[in-house]
Parts: sequence; C-alpha cells; structure tokens
Amino acid sequence: MLMKQEKWYVAAKRADFAELGRRFSIDPVVARLIRNRDIEGEEAIDKYLHGTLKDLYPPKQMQGMGEAVEILREKRKEGKKIRIIGDYDIDGIMSAYILKTGLDRLGADADTVIPHRIQDGYGLNHALIEQAYKEGVDTIVTCDNGIAAADQVEEANRLGMTVIITDHHEVPFEEIGEKRIYRIPPAAAVVDPKQPRCQYPFPGICGAVVAMKLMQAMYEAEGIGGDAALEEFLEMAAFATVGDVMELVDENRILVKYGLEKISKTQNPGLRSLLEVCELEHKKLSAYHIGFVLGPCLNATGRLDTARRALELLTCRTREEALPVATDLKHLNETRKEMTRQGVEAAMALIESKGLQSRKVLVLYLPDCHESLAGIIAGRVREAFGKPVFVLTDSEEGVKGSGRSVEAYSMYEEMSKCKDLFSKYGGHKMAAGLSLPREHVLPFMERIEESCRLTPDELTEKVHIDMQMPFGYVNEGLLTQFSLLEPFGNGNRRPLFAQRNVELLGSRILGKNENVGRYTVRDEQNMCYEMISFGDQKELLAYWEEKGKINVTYYPELHTFRGRTEIRFVLQNYS
Repeated sequence: MLMKQEKWYVAAKRADFAELGRRFSIDPVVARLIRNRDIEGEEAIDKYLHGTLKDLYPPKQMQGMGEAVEILREKRKEGKKIRIIGDYDIDGIMSAYILKTGLDRLGADADTVIPHRIQDGYGLNHALIEQAYKEGVDTIVTCDNGIAAADQVEEANRLGMTVIITDHHEVPFEEIGEKRIYRIPPAAAVVDPKQPRCQYPFPGICGAVVAMKLMQAMYEAEGIGGDAALEEFLEMAAFATVGDVMELVDENRILVKYGLEKISKTQNPGLRSLLEVCELEHKKLSAYHIGFVLGPCLNATGRLDTARRALELLTCRTREEALPVATDLKHLNETRKEMTRQGVEAAMALIESKGLQSRKVLVLYLPDCHESLAGIIAGRVREAFGKPVFVLTDSEEGVKGSGRSVEAYSMYEEMSKCKDLFSKYGGHKMAAGLSLPREHVLPFMERIEESCRLTPDELTEKVHIDMQMPFGYVNEGLLTQFSLLEPFGNGNRRPLFAQRNVELLGSRILGKNENVGRYTVRDEQNMCYEMISFGDQKELLAYWEEKGKINVTYYPELHTFRGRTEIRFVLQNYS
C-alpha cells in the first residue's frame, strides 16, 4: 500500500542562544527550542516561559460582548426563560456547562439543550427553534455553534424570540468576483472572535473559552468580579481547548497550563470520578491525558449515545452520584474504540480495492460506518496517507460525512467551491462536516479531486526537527528544563531531535498487538541506550536489519517504573 511520504527538515533559525540562555537562566538548547516555535523578543519569551492568568485578554475586547451582557442582564431581571443550545462534542458540552452554571449563579431562569448528533445534527436547527418557541423560551443562547445559522436565527426573530450567538467557528461567506461577502446571522448579539471586524487579539480560542469570557463579563457587570468566573470555569475551558484541538499558543497555552493544574485537583465530582475510573488520580496531567484518555470518554457520549450524559456527569453533586456515570462513559468509549478500529480497517480495504492511493483527496464512502465515527476514521486515514480525507456514510436523510485535512489544504474553502452539491456543510481549515444527497456522492468525489491544487511537495509530510542532538547530551537536568515548554500539543509540539547511524543491538516486542518495541541501541560514540517505539514494529525491524544502521528522530523523556526513574528515548521517525 502506498503510504505517506516524509521529508525531514532541521530548523535553522538563528539567535544568540547562549545569551538567551544566560538572560533567562535556561540551557541554550531550550533557548533554541523556544526560537524554533517562533517566539522572538524578550517580552514574548518571558510570556512564553512565565505567562500567568493576568496575561489573558479582557473579554470586553471581543465584538458583541457588551451587547450580549446587557441583553442577558435585562432578561435575568425580567425573569425571561433562557435556553442554552450547545453541541455534542467536548467543546459544546463544556460551553453549555459554563453558561448554565454561570447564569444559574446569577439567578437567571436558564436550561440547556444538547442536540442529538443523529436525530438533530449539528447546531441550531428549525426543530430546536420550534421546540423552544412552544416551550415558552424567550431567549436562545448558542455556544460552540450558531455562526452558520442565519436562516434559523431569522426564523427565531419572526417568532419574537431573542437570539445571542456565542461561537468560535469561521463565518460563512460567498465570493462574488474578487469580493468575499460574509453572512453574519441577524442575532441580537454575535460573539465570535472570527468575525471580520472583531478586534480581539487572539481569535484562536474555542467555544468554551468564548463562553467563559462571556461569564467573566457578566460577573464583572454584576459586581461579582471576572476573576471569580475565571476561577470557577478555567478547568472546563482548558479541557475544551485541548479536546477541540486548539493551538496551544498565546492565551490558549496559558489557559491549558493553569487549567491542567486545576483539573488534577478538581472539586467537581464528575471530573474527579472520571479521573478515578481512568486511573489518573494524583497524577500529573498533560494535554495528552485530556486529548486521548479523558476527552474521548466525554466525546463517546455524543457519538454513540447522547451528550447529555456527559453534561449530567459534570453536574453531579457527589462521588456516589457521579461514579456510575463516569464508569458508563469509560465503557462507552471502549466500545467506540473497537468500532473505530473496524472502520479504519474498512477504509484501508476500500482504498486498496479501488486503487485510490494516487488521488490527492481521498473521499471514502462507507455506507455501514456509524456516522458519528466518520471524523475519527478520516483522521486516522489522513495520518496514514498525509492527504485530505472525507469519510461518508449513510444516514436517515441521505449521506453524511466528516473531513480531516492537511496544513496546505483549507477544507472549508475547497468545499465552498462545490457547495451546490451539499444540503449542509460547515467547518474550518483542518476539519469539516457535510450532508448531501446520495446521488451527489460521485460528483463530489470527482469535483473535489479536480479542483485540488496540492503539489507533490505539499503532499509530502514535513518532519520538523528542532536540532541534531546526540543521545549523550541528554541528561536529567535538561529534561527538567523541558517542562518549561509544556503543555505540548497542537501548535506547541514536543521537542524533536535527530541522531544519525543508530545501530540495533537487541529488541523486544511487547503488547497484545505487538505494537510496542523496546530496543537496545548503540550510537556513533559506541555508547548504548534504551529506545522505545510505538506502531508497526515488524516494518521497523525489517528496515533496521536491512540497513544495519538507521537515522532516527526522537524525543527524550523521564520514565518512572517501580520507583526507578530513567531517561528513555522515544523513536518517532526513521530513515
């Protein structure tokens, strides 16, 4: 099978690393790593290393914030019924929790509705508008959705309801000639940092952070103080930032850094129970734990059941109440993982049988795939081939799908070129969702491929190496300093180094799927080290035995097992 191609690049960014090391009391290697992440200037470096919650941007800088606060304060005083409409993923769940909890504290009459992924679909829809109207709702507040719901907002307006949009997604647009016309919903207030005229300094926040900022502004206006809202909701906003794969730069990095500390000591019975069932109590949490252990348990509810279960977990008042819910969520995620594995196998088999490897954009129609897993499967296939991927599956209304992209391909903009084929679509550069009639599946495959302008170079995965560094340079003191760069994740990647001519001395394959390898290796200085690798070990071993010595990229880490801490090297790529 033709898999993704790689090209290695060693960063060549320049600075006086010795002087930066002296100035900030860090190893010159750490100074180089910071420069490689495009952090320049003493003020920016100091913020990167020592930024605190005081460095977050004021909510009032966000367009529409003032109007939203005044409307909600007035509705609260009048005793009007407010309905929060969220989304079925981590960000939507956390956003809804933040708004509901905050409005409750302020004495507002508020409830929440989380759309069902299959029955309702994404975001604000006409059925939810009708339901709210029949139930006497005066004001609808969206979170993590709504920016693409102009028609639905117009309907709510006709029915005499007030709508406030809080979102973080791209604003829909039409291109007329050389001009791009944005369609912003006619809501009473729209709070979305991606609005064209919004002056908020950092638009890359998630929906839960937008919701938290709104509550900060509300608490400030009510005399409670914005810091109280930050203290109350930081852990949920940080959880959502990682769960929604936001870039861990600027204020996102600060939010997650301090949020992880709060999550590890959380007083929320639901989160504490989730930590317990996932065996993460009393452990130092990283973004990895949110993205790959805790977060998927919340997301699984929206995929295979109803996301209201996840919201229920967060609102539990005791451990006794929360523990059974957390246990159910973990079991549900185990089911989701097995279904995902089967879906990825089906996708790979389809690519092989149809000879799709040479396509620039992979559109895979898997009719029997659970529609809620399409995005995860698309992501796994993208990782394997390094190409944009859409996974389509049958639904009650026709065909639904999700896409996952590569850096050089703006998924939302490319989909906009064939939007006449969709009954509904939305998303952003790296991910998107769509619905279309079954008869449009083949035309979509053809047109999205024809319009693709990706070059072979853009389809070659670029492995960005921070520097060539011998294994022998790594010591415990250096690894301790690496913690200054955390949290690692999207936009703030873990340091990656290269070592040439690594010789294999011994190997041990572990894991029930034989997907973990422990190797004893020797470097060019004839020094021996332990290296670990995850993934297809048979392919790696065959290549190593053929070449004798290989070049590797790696990251070093401190690993503690049975009370003993040692340095180990984790292999990432090889050639």
